[in-house]
Amino acid sequence: MTAVATPTRRSTDQLRALAADGAALVGDAPADEVVAWAARTFPGTLAVASSMETGVLPHLVSQHAPGVDVLFLDTGYHFAETLGARAEVEHSLDVTVVDVRPRLSVAEQDARHGPRLHDRDPEACCRMRKIEPLREALTGYECWMSGLRRDESPDRAGTPTVTFDETNGIVKVNPLAAWASDDVLGYGLRHRVPVNLLLSDEYPSIGCAPCTARVAPGADRRSGRWAGRDKTECGIHQ
Repeated sequence: MTAVATPTRRSTDQLRALAADGAALVGDAPADEVVAWAARTFPGTLAVASSMETGVLPHLVSQHAPGVDVLFLDTGYHFAETLGARAEVEHSLDVTVVDVRPRLSVAEQDARHGPRLHDRDPEACCRMRKIEPLREALTGYECWMSGLRRDESPDRAGTPTVTFDETNGIVKVNPLAAWASDDVLGYGLRHRVPVNLLLSDEYPSIGCAPCTARVAPGADRRSGRWAGRDKTECGIHQ
């Protein structure tokens, strides 16, 4: 689906001030209170980014912003299970799933840059298939929410609940920042939200199929992402 036109966007300075106010107001408040603040502050200009590991964040946000746009980065490299979770989120939750696609199809990228760019230059592949498409998609919003959590990796240990995203020029809210894996699992079970089936098949962190491997029990949950490389993030949250 195509994102619906939003009301007039406030200036960058106004949004930066709102982010500072939000950080001071909600701090590490419970996720439900953080989402409620964002829904009040950014009516009609709020989006959720989801990798479709679970429908937890879309479900939580939809309780305060029914029909909220959920941005799904359709890279062309997803597991079938991820696409299945995306379809289930769309049909079972009160949200509007927006497929965000790169300018080039996988075939077009292969023709221009050579096949399996993700093996030769994963930074370039992530930039073209994730970072740039998301940046373009976010231009119509004032705030975006992600499911980042501090317990996911050392790089994410300092994740704030509310901040200003200087790269994209909008407010960024991470309502689940203080949650642990068990919190996500518990919420999902209580509300029966869609869950990516790969989570129960030794894939605790799910990205594009060519760059995601199973993780041994007890290993770092993100060690299956770009395994064997120094790369630990796609760049969206950096």
